[in-house]
Amino acid sequence: MPVHKEIRLLPYTPEQVYDLIADVERYPEFLPWCLACRIKKRESKDIFIADLAVGFKMVREQFTSRVTLDPKKAITIDYLDGPFEHLTNEWKFDPAPEGTAVSFYLSFEFKSKILQALIGMLFEEAVHKMVSAFETRAKKLYAPKKKPLTR
Repeated sequence: MPVHKEIRLLPYTPEQVYDLIADVERYPEFLPWCLACRIKKRESKDIFIADLAVGFKMVREQFTSRVTLDPKKAITIDYLDGPFEHLTNEWKFDPAPEGTAVSFYLSFEFKSKILQALIGMLFEEAVHKMVSAFETRAKKLYAPKKKPLTR
């Protein structure tokens, strides 16, 4: 079962990074392999059910998760339905002198052993691309804009 854990230091506030990760409906705009995302139901202000469609080459899957927001501190994604045996994804945002220490945890297992074997071979590359996509998005949204040179 693939598991990935890492901590990245980002030069943005915890609020900025939290807002970026919590905005799941924007994922198709920048996240590799994310084809569509919609909030299906809001259970409360900080808990919602989301459908996510992902695709890679010939493989297309959709799954449903419960997203729990702990405002400005953490986001937990719990799998509800779809092609996985289980899926757990957690984000934590801690203030750091340089900005924010972002802790990322992902664990999953597909019901299909064939799909699990296929994705297992690409897992590290896929996670690296996904985390890099979030970093690139943060830079686009929050990095200081350079002023044009004037003469």
